[in-house]
Amino acid sequence: MTVTTKTIGGLFYWKGQQKHIRQFIRECNVCQRNKHENIASPGLLQPLPIPSAPFIDINMDFIEGLPKSERKDVILVVVDRFIKYAHCIALSHPYSASGVAKIFMSNVYKLHGLPASIINDRDLVFLSRFWKELFTSQGVNLNYSSAYHLQTDGQTEIVNKCIEQYLRCMMGECPNQWVKWLPLAE
Repeated sequence: MTVTTKTIGGLFYWKGQQKHIRQFIRECNVCQRNKHENIASPGLLQPLPIPSAPFIDINMDFIEGLPKSERKDVILVVVDRFIKYAHCIALSHPYSASGVAKIFMSNVYKLHGLPASIINDRDLVFLSRFWKELFTSQGVNLNYSSAYHLQTDGQTEIVNKCIEQYLRCMMGECPNQWVKWLPLAE
C-alpha cells in the first residue's frame, strides 16, 4: 500500500479507493511531466560503512544542465552520509577547482569542519591536481565513484533527483527562477 493511499485512507474511505487513487496518480499532469520512473538497479549493492558522526564522510556532486537563473546554471550538492543532510550551492559555468574549493570552505567547512573523507564522481574539477593537493594536505581521504555503481555515490544521486524533481514541480512554467527556490529544496 502506498504512502498516498495510507494518508488518504486515514481521512476518507470509499469503495474502490485504492484503484481510484492509483488511477489519479497515473493521470496526474504535474507528476507525469516532472517525476522520474523508479527502476531497480541490476546486481547486488555493497553499501559503504556507516559513518560514526555527522559530516565526517560526505559525498559531493554537481547538477548541471539547468537553465540560467540569476547567472547561475549549476548546483553543487554536498550530502552527509551519516544524517543524510544536503547542502545545495548554486554556481555558474565555468567553474574551477579553486573556485569550488572556496565555495566549499565558505558554505560547508565553516559549519561542519573538514571531513575525514569525500566521495565524488570523476568530474574534472574533482580530478584536478589542485583539488587533490588541497584536501590531501589537510588529511582528507578523497575517493572516486565508479560509473554506474550506486553503492559509492547513490545517496548523492538520489538527492540530486529529489532536488531536480522538486525544482521542476515548483517552477513549472518559469524554470529560470530555480535559484530562489533552492534554499527550500535544501
